[in-house]
Amino acid sequence: MSLWTLMQSTVIFLNALAILNEDRFLNKYGWGRAALLEQTTKGRSWKSDIVGWIHAISYLRVPLILLNCIVILAKMISG
Repeated sequence: MSLWTLMQSTVIFLNALAILNEDRFLNKYGWGRAALLEQTTKGRSWKSDIVGWIHAISYLRVPLILLNCIVILAKMISG
């Protein structure tokens, strides 16, 4: 596995996290913003860390779109 393949798989994984809908998916399984606030009052846990990362990634959609464009252009040029 090369560094390029690792970067592509990371971009795909970040895309998957960025499109998760809070109302239809995250709240249904207890991973919504309410769970994040509840967990922070009780103390830090692995669940609150993961929920925090999911919400942080959803705010970084514009840089993620630019990163996707760079990957697509590089794949088109390199073949």
